[in-house]
Amino acid sequence: MTTRTTIGAPDAKCILAQGLSVRVRVPGSSANLGPGFDCLGLALSIYDEVAVTVTDGGITVAVAGEAADQVPLDERHLVARAVVRGFEAAGVAVPGFHLETRNAIPHSRGLGSSAAAVVGGLAAASALVAADGRRAALDAETLVQLSSEFEGHPDNAAASVLGSAVVTWSHGHDAYYARRLSVHPSIVVTACVPQFESSTEATRGVLPDSVPRKDAVFNVSRAALGVVALTADPDCLFDATQDRLHQDYRAEALPDTTRLVKALRDAGCAATVSGAGPSVLVLGTAPLGAPEVALAAELGFTAIPVDVAGGVEVIS
Repeated sequence: MTTRTTIGAPDAKCILAQGLSVRVRVPGSSANLGPGFDCLGLALSIYDEVAVTVTDGGITVAVAGEAADQVPLDERHLVARAVVRGFEAAGVAVPGFHLETRNAIPHSRGLGSSAAAVVGGLAAASALVAADGRRAALDAETLVQLSSEFEGHPDNAAASVLGSAVVTWSHGHDAYYARRLSVHPSIVVTACVPQFESSTEATRGVLPDSVPRKDAVFNVSRAALGVVALTADPDCLFDATQDRLHQDYRAEALPDTTRLVKALRDAGCAATVSGAGPSVLVLGTAPLGAPEVALAAELGFTAIPVDVAGGVEVIS
């Protein structure tokens, strides 16, 4: 609960009416795609839903699905915090709101669950503003900026906002940008998801402050090739998903993930660590074969075919 008389922009003259309600659907994502550390992302067809209704006071939260018993059910909830930030950015306030989330994106598996939570909250706030009609909704560039501020990097967040594949960049530590790529229609995606979790903070902590120049040049070439492979020439996907910047350094912290990536690549599959892990993403032009699915299962991973998704959308 909150002691404020309104929630959102301080001294807002636009107060949204009680009973106004929206529901949005937001996709998960995979970041890096091998060499594109913190700058390449891909939206995946695993969705969370966020519903927000304006109430007469306070913040209440209900959660179903993934990690429902692991998150706070009050204003500390990440989606609730994002809703409040969205109201602030739009210059509006509410007496209170009830938040409902239905989570399908696995948590702490490298599939963009935290970014999706933030994007879902911001998009719900924006949709409420649009439904009210007295203030402009937040545009896509603003959603990318605000969600990236929560995340500290824009790759997952921008993919959940814009959909498809994205190239992202930043100016300093507080200005974030993204452009959407049209993914080649022949590309198919498989997410290999384990039961165990990993911490992004922990896996970032093992990365060095500097790398050899030859490794930096290697990754620049592969990240550039990644854009070509994703949009125009999928035959390049195997080479385009090679990395020397982060995956080897994370290997000790992600032993099972590392074994699966190596085994799949030895079988000719363009496999990468999904984000900070522990999930593995496989890109190709044909579904993952039965031997590779069985190999993933032996190592404790469930191979899930997914589509390249569109961005966050209002569904009611």
